[in-house]
Amino acid sequence: MLEYFLIQTIRTLFNIMFWLILARVLMSWLRPSSYNRLYWDVHNVIEQLTEPILGPIRSKLPTGGMGLDLSPIIAIFLMRLLEGLLVTLIVQIF
Repeated sequence: MLEYFLIQTIRTLFNIMFWLILARVLMSWLRPSSYNRLYWDVHNVIEQLTEPILGPIRSKLPTGGMGLDLSPIIAIFLMRLLEGLLVTLIVQIF
């Protein structure tokens, strides 16, 4: 029972972060007018929640002037890897 709860909690948290990162990527492609207060409020919240993950990855990537931020792709890959490792560890412990 505890094993199931821990696994579901881990998967839920990682899925929430995945969707927040995806939302941040999609929102970066849109630039509504500065008068759209709801958009900017949501954008700022998502940025604050995802920056602790994306910022350190972005700082390690070389800046080649491509204008393409690969940190979300790398973050999602690393998060899925970590999620799998944690689930495997929990299954082995219980």
